[in-house]
Amino acid sequence: MFRRSMPNARRNRRMNRSNQLSKAVETVETMEESGEQGTELVSHHGVILKSHKSYDCAGTLSLMQYGRNKYIEWKAAEVNVDSDTQDHEWAVVSTGRSSRHRSNSECARAEPLRLNTVNLKSFRVSRHRYGQHLTFAQRGESRSFITFIFHQGNADVFVKSLLGQLKAYRSRRDRNLYDLAEEDSQETQELRRSFAELNLFPETAPYGVWNFIGQFRQRPYEATMGAFSKITDALLYKPAENDDSSVAELLNNSLMEEDAVIANVSGEEYEVIGSKATPILPSRPPVTRGAPLSVERWAQATAEDGRVTDVTAIKKIIFHGGVNPSLRYEVWKFLLGYYSWNSTYAERMCLRKSKVEEYYQMKQQWKSMTPGQEERFSDFRDRKSLIDKDVKRTDRVLSFYAGDDNPNVDLLNSILMTYVMYNFDLGYVQGMSDLLSPLLQLMSNEADAFWCFVGFMDRTCTNFDMDQAGMKLQLTQLHTLLSILDPQFTHYLDQHESGNMFFCFRWLLVLFKREFTQENIMRLWEVFWSDLPCPNFHLLFCAAILDSEKETLYANNSGFTEILKHVNDLSLKIDLDSTLSKAEGLYLQLMNIESELPDSVRTIIGLEPLNPVDGDSENDSIEDDDGDCSNHTEHDSSIETVSLGALGGEVAFERGINFQYM
Repeated sequence: MFRRSMPNARRNRRMNRSNQLSKAVETVETMEESGEQGTELVSHHGVILKSHKSYDCAGTLSLMQYGRNKYIEWKAAEVNVDSDTQDHEWAVVSTGRSSRHRSNSECARAEPLRLNTVNLKSFRVSRHRYGQHLTFAQRGESRSFITFIFHQGNADVFVKSLLGQLKAYRSRRDRNLYDLAEEDSQETQELRRSFAELNLFPETAPYGVWNFIGQFRQRPYEATMGAFSKITDALLYKPAENDDSSVAELLNNSLMEEDAVIANVSGEEYEVIGSKATPILPSRPPVTRGAPLSVERWAQATAEDGRVTDVTAIKKIIFHGGVNPSLRYEVWKFLLGYYSWNSTYAERMCLRKSKVEEYYQMKQQWKSMTPGQEERFSDFRDRKSLIDKDVKRTDRVLSFYAGDDNPNVDLLNSILMTYVMYNFDLGYVQGMSDLLSPLLQLMSNEADAFWCFVGFMDRTCTNFDMDQAGMKLQLTQLHTLLSILDPQFTHYLDQHESGNMFFCFRWLLVLFKREFTQENIMRLWEVFWSDLPCPNFHLLFCAAILDSEKETLYANNSGFTEILKHVNDLSLKIDLDSTLSKAEGLYLQLMNIESELPDSVRTIIGLEPLNPVDGDSENDSIEDDDGDCSNHTEHDSSIETVSLGALGGEVAFERGINFQYM
C-alpha cells in the first residue's frame, strides 16, 4: 500500500486544519456521557465526518431535540462505506498510522459527536469533486469548523430540513452561507426592551402587546419597523392621546419577568470622569444660522457651460442655511451624486438620458416577471409583498400621498421595486420607504427620484445591515463623543441603564425622518449632505438634542424607561435651527482642543489619529480538498466586539445579532 505524495506546505496546512478541528471536537459532548433520550427531528444517512482523527467513515447526521436544546449529532454506521469510493486525499496524514484503509470495527469505534446549536455560528454548503461539504462554524474567540461530507451530493435536502427547524438567515453576500441566530445576550435583551418601551401600540388590549412581543422575539427589526409604520400618522401628525399606563406597566413587568437578566448597567462600578481623564472643553462659542442658498448665488457659482465653479463655498452656504426650496430639484442631484459638480449642461443632459433608460430597463425586469417565476423566486416575492404593505402606510397624511388610488403611492412602489433589481443584495428593508418619500415628493419624477434615492442609500445603506453592525457602530461613536463633550451626562446614562444609547436608535435608523415635518427633514438632510463641517455631523446633532434635554432627565431622575419615553415624545418638538447651531458649537468646542482629543474621537470627526496603530488582520479560511480556500472573513467579522463607554466601565455588545428583514 502507498499513499499519494503531498507537498510539505500543503501537508502542513492540512495538519494545521486537523489540529483546529481537533480543538473544536474536544469541546463537544458525547452521547455516551449524557445518557439522554432525545427526539430525532432530522436525519440523513451515509454522511462522512471529515474528522480531526486519522480515519474517515460514514454515519448518520441528525438534528436532535433534548428538552429545550437542539443538537447536531453524528454517529458512525456499523458498516463503513467502500473505501474505494472515497477520495484518497481526504486522509489527514498522521505519523501514527501508515495504512489508508481501516477496518469496519475501527470506524465503529469513532466517537459520536454532539454539537449544541447554541454554540454554532453558521453553516455553509460547498460543492467539491466528490460530493458536497456541510461545514459548521462554532462561536468563540478561537473559531473552529467541523465538516461533514455528503458523498452523493444531497446536502441540500438536509439543509432544507435544518432551515425548517433552526433560526437561520441566508447571507446576502454568499448564497451558500447561513447565519444561525444567537441566543439573546444581555445587550440584545436591552435592545428588545428599548423597542418595547417606545409605546408603539395602537391597540389598548393586552393581546396587541403580547402579539408585538411575540413578533419581536422572532423578527425584532421587522416587527419594530412595522409598528413604526402603523402609528406614523398618529404619532407625527395628530394630537397625542393620553398614554395607556396600564399597557406600559404590563410591558415593563412582562419584560422584566421573562428576560431574567437585563443588562444592569447601574450595577457596574463606574469611575466618574474627571478633569484628569478627559480634556477640559472651552466654553461653547455662539453660532448663528445663515440664509439658504439663493437663486442668485447659485447662478453666480454656475459657469456658462454649467459647471459649478466654487463647490466649497456652495457647500458652506448649504451647511449654514440649507437650500432655497425652488432650487432643491436641481441642487439635490449634485448633493446626492446623481450629477457631478464638474459636469456641463450637455454632459448632464446625456447622463440623464442614459439614466432614465437604465431605470426603465430595470423596472421592466420586475414588471415582466410572470406569476410562475415569482412563485419560484421566494426572495423577490417576499420583498415585493413587504413593499406593497409599506407604501400603503408611508406618509399617507401628506396631500402628495393622500387618498385612495393615489398614483404617487404607485410611483413609490415602483421605485422601491426597481431598487430591488438594482441592488438585490440589499433589496428592500423596512424604513427605506421613509427615506424615499421626501425625494419623490420633491422630484415628482420617477427616474430622477430613483437615482437620488440610490445616492441617498449609498450614504445610509449600513443602517440596514443584516447584523445591525452599522447602527451599533454609530451608537458606540455617539457614546464616545458624549464622553468627551459631557462626561457627567455620559456617567449619568451609564448609571441609569442607558449607556448603550439604544434610545437613539430611531433617530439614526431613518436619519430623524420621524422626528420632523416633511419640510424640516428636507432642510436637515441637505445640511447633512453638505458633508460639513466633519464626517458624522449627525452624531453631533444627536448630542445637541440630548444636551437640550439632559436637565429634564436629571430633574426627574429618569432611568432607562423614562429616558426612552422622553426621547420618543420629542417627535415634532425639536427646534431645528437652534439644534443645528448647538451641534456646530459642539464641533467648534472639540476643534479648540483638537490636539488633546483621543484618537477614538479624532477618527469620528475626520481627524488623523495622533497614535496610529498598524496591524494586519488575518483572514481565516478553510482549505478544501482541491487546495482552494473558502473564505469566512466577511461572515466572521460579525463577532467583533465593540465597547460602549469610556474609561470607567464598559457596556459591550456583540456585532452578531441577526435581524430578519424579508
